[in-house]
Amino acid sequence: MDMGSLQIQENDGVLVVNLAESKILDEAKIQKIGEELLEAAQRASTGKKLLVSFRGVGFMSSAMIGKLVLLHKKCKKDAIDLKLCEISPNVAEVFKIMKLNKVFDIQKDEEKAIKAFNKKGWFG
Repeated sequence: MDMGSLQIQENDGVLVVNLAESKILDEAKIQKIGEELLEAAQRASTGKKLLVSFRGVGFMSSAMIGKLVLLHKKCKKDAIDLKLCEISPNVAEVFKIMKLNKVFDIQKDEEKAIKAFNKKGWFG
């Protein structure tokens, strides 16, 4: 399903959200993506597993990080397991500077993330 800036699909019980923008710098766009991410979290609340993939993203502003922090808070509140994947070196740098690599569960790619979700599954 396509929600404007996000592509959403389900993979093995995990709601996977792909950010389809290469540069997330524009304020209005960030606002929209932020809202769509929270809507996705709302939908993920049934399966309790949400993966945000940054596959296409080369650059994003710190304002976008703010939206991710909001998403993280919402997921915590609703007991949704949130993971991020496919983070480019540029974006990873921003995460490191803001110490968010310690806040978020960041996986290499979608396949590894799905495995990580299902690993702790029933017996975790």
